[in-house]
Amino acid sequence: MPLDTGLIQVYTGEGKGKTTAALGLALRAAGQGLCVHIVQFMKGRPDHGELAALQHQPRISLQQFGRASLVDRQHPEPEDVRLAQEAWRHSFDVLRGGAYDVIILDELNVALDYGLLSLPQVLELLDAKPEQVELILTGRNAHPAVVQRADLVTEMLAIKHPFSEGLEARKGIDY
Repeated sequence: MPLDTGLIQVYTGEGKGKTTAALGLALRAAGQGLCVHIVQFMKGRPDHGELAALQHQPRISLQQFGRASLVDRQHPEPEDVRLAQEAWRHSFDVLRGGAYDVIILDELNVALDYGLLSLPQVLELLDAKPEQVELILTGRNAHPAVVQRADLVTEMLAIKHPFSEGLEARKGIDY
């Protein structure tokens, strides 16, 4: 049951919930019989809760491309660039492969913002999207050209967050 029309969605902003919203959409899509693939840019931690949960979802697959440590925005390591480029190639192959109805490019906006990908590369991905595929991009600081090309853009606002009060990320809640 492929989609008649696939759109481009962007979840961006400083607030929490961008990846969570995309994962909720993935579960909804799988529940309706659609096949979903998630590409995580800049994420390589094996203890993310979504990895364990998605192992039990036969219609959802996930591939991480990143190191377990954070990327230095001012001076990304060559390995960070290499992994982002590998994720870009994988994303391109998945878009062209025709096996998925929904493709989520998690933290792609951040990879672009950090200079791990170029704007022409990201726009090439958007151009490669087949008509029937829903494409979701997440991450802070979505580029204005990406926002302009999207059909739906949601900005998460940071109004209050316990991290600003010194609370560390909590297993099962934040990762």
